[in-house]
Amino acid sequence: MTAAHTPQPEPGDRPVGMVVDGVETQAQVDGRLVEETLLPALSAMATRPRSRRRAFAFLVGPPGVGKSTLAAAVAHSARRGQPEPLEVAALGIDGFHHPNAYLSTHHLRTDTGSVRLSAVKGAPETFDVASLTQHVQALAAGRDVVWPTYDRSIHDVVPGTEPVSAGVVLLEGNWLLLDEPGWRDLATYADYVIYLTADPELLRERLIRRKVRGGLSPAAAADFYESSDRLNVERVIAASDLSKVDLVLNVQADGTINQGELR
Repeated sequence: MTAAHTPQPEPGDRPVGMVVDGVETQAQVDGRLVEETLLPALSAMATRPRSRRRAFAFLVGPPGVGKSTLAAAVAHSARRGQPEPLEVAALGIDGFHHPNAYLSTHHLRTDTGSVRLSAVKGAPETFDVASLTQHVQALAAGRDVVWPTYDRSIHDVVPGTEPVSAGVVLLEGNWLLLDEPGWRDLATYADYVIYLTADPELLRERLIRRKVRGGLSPAAAADFYESSDRLNVERVIAASDLSKVDLVLNVQADGTINQGELR
């Protein structure tokens, strides 16, 4: 997957229009990665015997690495798959952020005092993990669930509008492998786990650009990275239970994605 402005896409890449987090996105999808690696893995996962009604693949990685875009691209390609399409619901956990009204009035206790949750938005403590767990449990039981989303155009959560009925769920998020109370039990639902990662300096550049596109000045975006995004990147890498990972993908500076190994 490479950005739409990449001058010379690799053979097998294709431009795909999609909406990611409420924003229209043109992405250059690595067709070989999707069709030769990810879709066969999801298809095999979907056919294995399981006790739950739905199969779950988790796409996990630090912020800024491109999880939402890759998940949307996989679901898009799965629907067009040959010879048989695969019904995949690409879902993110960002819709389970507490709303901005909550974040601005609640605080996180730290070793040095307390900080308003809005100042560390994206940290695990800014999510309603209990609601996320309830929604995953309902999906696993086979019920159709209305899934909330996060809209980057308004920088807040919005209620879901469509029930999730697909038999395969590709769930993406920073904290799905977090080995901490309230989060670690989520991994028991994963039938297949993909870990998408990148060099921290590349993530820094991406996250600052994202905030600038969202309306912050470059200086304010850099400040937010240091006070919040950087801590989340480090926490994902240090506190995720990577023993559950089945496939490692590394994002390169030019946007291409290579298979890799855990370090």
